[in-house]
Amino acid sequence: MKKIINLLLLVIVSYGALQAQNVHVQGTFLQSNGSNKKELTLSKVNGNKVEPVENLTISDKGQFQFNLSLTEPTMYLLTIPGNRQQAIHLMLHPKDRVKLTMQTDDSTGFLELTSAEGSKDMKLYQSFNQQLCQFTRKAESLDKEYRNSEGNPVRQQELSEQFMQLQALQKKAIRELLVENADLLMSAFLVTYFDDDIDTYYEVYETIDQKLSKTRGDNQFVKYVDSKVKSHLGAGRMAPEIAMKDPDGNIRKLSDLRGKVVMIDFWASWCRPCRMENPNVVKLYHRYHDKGFEIFSVSLDKNRNDWTNAIKNDGLVWENHVSDLNGWTSTGGAAYGITSVPSTVLVDREGRIIAKNLRGKELEFKLKEIFGE
Repeated sequence: MKKIINLLLLVIVSYGALQAQNVHVQGTFLQSNGSNKKELTLSKVNGNKVEPVENLTISDKGQFQFNLSLTEPTMYLLTIPGNRQQAIHLMLHPKDRVKLTMQTDDSTGFLELTSAEGSKDMKLYQSFNQQLCQFTRKAESLDKEYRNSEGNPVRQQELSEQFMQLQALQKKAIRELLVENADLLMSAFLVTYFDDDIDTYYEVYETIDQKLSKTRGDNQFVKYVDSKVKSHLGAGRMAPEIAMKDPDGNIRKLSDLRGKVVMIDFWASWCRPCRMENPNVVKLYHRYHDKGFEIFSVSLDKNRNDWTNAIKNDGLVWENHVSDLNGWTSTGGAAYGITSVPSTVLVDREGRIIAKNLRGKELEFKLKEIFGE
């Protein structure tokens, strides 16, 4: 009998833990000059889907509020109706009592979160949001001056360098912000800011994964970060196999080049930067081929004639050209998580990745280091 009672108590406790808890959000929308926003749209983020929940009325004093019942942390969006670009992300936990103040940044059009109380996740988001707004304001100012400096290449070069410095400082600040708050669920969402440069910022993903995967492993954003960490193709990892057809219909395998230093070159005939880089790739192929350098070109083309004509016109004389003519859904590109071209992966004689996305002088210096001159 005692065991039955204890079991019933356990069931009751577990049921209570899963019961929905009320969440209350109170907000103030600071209207800019001439602005008279009457509504905000509240939506739920479910995987890749954004599902509208309700329209929130903004009072004459700029105030709005809403209540939710949650059993687990959930991501929501606050947007200006009809303009999802103007968005504030909300990571809400059961029992949260959150107070927000937001406004439209007239210079950028962004929604800026100027204060967040009652939630560590939302305080983190406020810091991130303000970093982006500040960066965008400065970047747009530099861009305006750049366009006004047409005919003055020296000044335009100075402005380009200032932008690069600004961007580097921005990324450094966001990296530090996320590492300092790696135990917050909002970090698992915000780290996607670095998805286009995960090789450089891999340790940020890894830190967040280590902090959250054991305790919050069922969360959609933590699952995403964990998958990124596990599938990351960093230096030292074995290069995944690619087996695809060449222009003559023959299967060519990356593994058949084992024993050579191989550069996997993801490109396409329609990619202007790829075509501009090709003369440098051809030059390096001729310089180092006899020393054991090979190129394995994976095209993200869809049109066979465009692909083969580009090979001929650019003098890409090596034999290892492959494509399934599926564009961005190329199986070869998918194996390496390719989301932009040109992209390169340098592989050693044992089939391990040496480095990624080396081009121009960086690629030349690396090959000099490997082969010597």
